[in-house]
Amino acid sequence: MNNDLEYWLEMLRSPDVNERIVAIKTLQHLGDDKTIHALIVALKDENITVQKIAISALWEIANPVAIPALIECLNSVDIDIRTEAASALNELITQDELLYLLDKLQSNNINTQLNILMLLRKIHDIQSLPDILPFLESDNPELREAAITTLRYINQLEKCPQALNLIFDESALVRRSAALTLGHLQDSEVIIILSQALTNDSDWQVRRNASKSLAIHENYQAISALTIALNDEHWQVRKSAAQALQKIPDIQAMPKLIQALTDEYADVRKEAVIALGNLANPAVINSLQQALDDPDREVSIQAQRAILKNQKDKSSLP
Repeated sequence: MNNDLEYWLEMLRSPDVNERIVAIKTLQHLGDDKTIHALIVALKDENITVQKIAISALWEIANPVAIPALIECLNSVDIDIRTEAASALNELITQDELLYLLDKLQSNNINTQLNILMLLRKIHDIQSLPDILPFLESDNPELREAAITTLRYINQLEKCPQALNLIFDESALVRRSAALTLGHLQDSEVIIILSQALTNDSDWQVRRNASKSLAIHENYQAISALTIALNDEHWQVRKSAAQALQKIPDIQAMPKLIQALTDEYADVRKEAVIALGNLANPAVINSLQQALDDPDREVSIQAQRAILKNQKDKSSLP
């Protein structure tokens, strides 16, 4: 076994790329810890195929000693190398590497920075917050988007004033991620800002995400904006608004929810039916009974459930 291993390790230094590929594939198959040093050296091979197989082999061996070398692969010019290295690191990285990751985050290489911001989501330690915050103000929208997304994964993070303005960022991608992140923050302005995004943003995905975050907050301050959103031009926004109103039942939303029962999209009608059922108000029964004849089977089923729920709630009153 040792003689065979030495043979393949020696072939890995061959000037012939085909021999190096055969050698690296064999070493990957062996999966021996004794090959780690050679595999790390192979990460700098001039041939992309050799590099990729070396990354895969180190991933399979799963020895943390390879982590620094794999992090260096994150600044490769080849996107496949970066992607493979990031995937391997996502499984190998633990809390023990936090300080090392934060140090590498100071690199001037945007690909390294982007991938480390994503890796920090696995560790989700609030110690990383001071190092993440500067990226919220980066000139690069990809870095801003990665940073605002990473904040969603940070444990014990309740308030972050620096994150709020990204809901108004010039990049729609950043705004989409910011809208979702604000669902996990407790800053006093969050409900107002999300409501503004829901009713005013030009990007339907931002509006939908704002609605989803308002559903998480379950705050009655959002009723007006969510009611307006039931008339949004995009059906997914209307659907998300109805879903949010299920969690914040309020009689003022009833007229728009009843109107939503005639929406062209069955998904919207179904969520509106559920929201009406949650109002537990006798005034919605007639509308729910009409929804029993909806052409979509799921809508009619939910209408039946909503009616039964109303009747049960009514019978339980003193």
